[in-house]
Amino acid sequence: MSEDFYTTLGVPRTASADDIRRAYRALAKQHHPDVNQEDPQADSRIKAINEAYEVLRDPQKRAMYDRYGHAGVRAARGGAGAPGDVADLGDIFEQIFGFGARPRSRAASRAERGGDLRSRVRLSFLEAAFGLTRGVDVVRRETCEACHGSGAAPGTTPTACATCQGSGEVRRVSQSFFGSLVNVHTCPDCRGAGHVVRQPCPECHGAGRTQRARTLEVDVPAGVAGGMQIRLSGEGNHGRFGGPPGDLFIDIEVEGHEHFQRDGDDVHLELRLNAADAALGAEIEVPTLDGASTVRVPSGTQTGDTFRLPGLGIPHLRRSGRGDQIVIVFVTTPPRLTREQRALFRQLQSTLPAPEVVSQGKAGLWERVRERFT
Repeated sequence: MSEDFYTTLGVPRTASADDIRRAYRALAKQHHPDVNQEDPQADSRIKAINEAYEVLRDPQKRAMYDRYGHAGVRAARGGAGAPGDVADLGDIFEQIFGFGARPRSRAASRAERGGDLRSRVRLSFLEAAFGLTRGVDVVRRETCEACHGSGAAPGTTPTACATCQGSGEVRRVSQSFFGSLVNVHTCPDCRGAGHVVRQPCPECHGAGRTQRARTLEVDVPAGVAGGMQIRLSGEGNHGRFGGPPGDLFIDIEVEGHEHFQRDGDDVHLELRLNAADAALGAEIEVPTLDGASTVRVPSGTQTGDTFRLPGLGIPHLRRSGRGDQIVIVFVTTPPRLTREQRALFRQLQSTLPAPEVVSQGKAGLWERVRERFT
């Protein structure tokens, strides 16, 4: 008992009960004498591992050990414990590895949770923004209505399995360094059911469940985004032997939009202005999620300028309020000009400042655009 128990298990003193159990499981499998038959230190090592786990898994013993060390452990045992003794080895192996001296209850061994299902829903941009109720088609295993899940033909009942006596498990006793150990396996005749169906149900052929196609109504909340998942508890495959049903997980896909780009709960809209509107200013009608809205563009607007429309973005998911719509301006130059337009531009050109090369000290176009986006 000279080595620290935490060091023996390779865990810190702040380790949780789950961390201690995982560490013990790994070490016990690694150093078990049946695995390391040629290692002369395997017996002493597994004794130390079991001793450490027997103390640290018990909150009261662990508290005594943390406060008084090995002396606290001896005091808790009344001074009778010897190094390497384990209070209840069968209980430890039953808890960690699933086998030991105590048989499990039939209900615990037979109950089987139904499997989970996964589906996919594809939404338009506006459907994801404002939510809707959508029908989702699924095919799942449901309890057979003819035999109510027993698997036996109506009017008959299953009989207890003669091999496992209805427990669903077959136990084999083996001898090891620790004494007699009971290995538990699923019964090969009834496959864990605990009973045998002599006359199978014609509807489910003895399976107790049948495939059913269902259309489930799914409430998609406003503000969902692509990649999110909706969980419908209890809408998966039905369980067996009284087990609970699984869940249905719905993956969300969202289509893109002709005008809008989503950024969190904000939406971005690109507005292209001609040089005249940007220079003189104008009132421009732009689309929003709620319909058309007017944006007042002041004179002298530059590429990269933005205008914020508060409360016209995506509704916040599961809370009140909405994001904003951000209009990003790009001033465009016409690629072709009429003779009249060319004459007007030449006249305007003579009154405008000459081209300027931007110095390193001034923010350039792309820097301004990047600042607007961030």
